[in-house]
Amino acid sequence: MFKYISKTLLTGFITLLPLVLTLYLLYWLGVSSEEFMGKVFRYILPDGMYFPGLGMVSGIVIVFMVGLLMKAYLVRKLFSVMEEILYRLPLIKSIYRAFRDLFDFFSPNKEGIGQAVGVTINGVELVGFLTQENPKRLPPSFRDPERVLVYLPMSYMVGGYTILVKKEDVRKLDMSGDEAMRFVLTAGIAGK
Repeated sequence: MFKYISKTLLTGFITLLPLVLTLYLLYWLGVSSEEFMGKVFRYILPDGMYFPGLGMVSGIVIVFMVGLLMKAYLVRKLFSVMEEILYRLPLIKSIYRAFRDLFDFFSPNKEGIGQAVGVTINGVELVGFLTQENPKRLPPSFRDPERVLVYLPMSYMVGGYTILVKKEDVRKLDMSGDEAMRFVLTAGIAGK
């Protein structure tokens, strides 16, 4: 009886946690933008012009406008210059680059992590992602036309291994990148 109750509670927890965390993140973003932008509008606008929610709406509009501006070549170029400066600052470069890489992974302009592949190593097949087939894009010491670069993520954690493997040991899988990543990160529990 106790085992049934604990299993049911765990199932409910696992079901609700992603939803609750997503809703909380959206709530936090909304409240934060309302708090910050609301103060700005209360200071700028005459009495009676401000209404609750104006800060959140303006926050969404600002994010949208930045997205539009990033489509312009000149703005992207200026942003690249600013990033290069950030990448040279001792403490900031580590933190900024980590966040930048994480968010670039989820970018709508990114095609994905790469083709899902099966990699055979000593008779064991691992699920990974083909990240680089062109040897010219690799550092000189890794350039070998017979090898490709494959990323092998680890289950239940952020991390993995990037390996250089012979092309003959790699086979393309009939899975999307999202399906393969979900499969690997959940140790196959989620299925395809």
